Amino acid sequence: MTEAGKFLWYELMTTDTKAAGEFYSHVIGWKRELAPNESGNSPYTLFLVGDMGIGGMMAIPEEECDRAKPGWIGYIGVDDVDAYARRVVDAGGSILREPSDVPGILRFAMVADPAGAAFVIFHGMAGPMQLPATGTQGTTGWHELVSGEVEPTFAFYSGLFGWTKDQAMDMGGGNIYQLFATGGEAVGAMMKVNAEDPVPGWHFYFCVDDIDAAISRIHEKEGEILMGPHQVPGDAWIVVGRDPQGARFSLVGARQ
Repeated sequence: MTEAGKFLWYELMTTDTKAAGEFYSHVIGWKRELAPNESGNSPYTLFLVGDMGIGGMMAIPEEECDRAKPGWIGYIGVDDVDAYARRVVDAGGSILREPSDVPGILRFAMVADPAGAAFVIFHGMAGPMQLPATGTQGTTGWHELVSGEVEPTFAFYSGLFGWTKDQAMDMGGGNIYQLFATGGEAVGAMMKVNAEDPVPGWHFYFCVDDIDAAISRIHEKEGEILMGPHQVPGDAWIVVGRDPQGARFSLVGARQ
């Protein structure tokens, strides 16, 4: 896998896949396609930018609905899932789901960093993934981690995936917003949990061409705006929202 150590896939677990699919297709413009399901497992919906997959969606099993809430999780590519799962534990993280296979497609494990922020490590069985151009509407433009103290958190991810530090921004009150890169320009940032964001987790900013038009589409589909729009460096604007099933998501784009 040539993209090892990078986020390559984004997955939504939700309570109503039909309604959620319609929401994100309307708001972000993703096409939807059911993945082949020869195993008889729960249906899996692919989110497509053009004809290239960027993520997917599946239903939360009924028996887990009381404890599992709708939300997004990111997949990071690795060369050896089992070896990396052991490395996660050795670095102070935890394994939430032991390594297993989706036959003929991928091997994966769900893990968490030392503060409890969950992510998936995976290795595709079908060779390198074809990805749309960065910044295209529907791709992921930013990866934001709210977790433990920034320095040890960065050391955890850097030790696993070779991520490097970029600019550090002082947010006031001793809070640092540490940008990181996965091989080139910065692709995300880390900060410590705070009163506004008290639960450790990864948040993903999906690209849109017109942030105000996207906000209107959120309202049209009865989503909720939690924050923004706020201007960020690079003459871009962001909003943080919640879909009708309760999953948090974020958008980044220009103001026309």
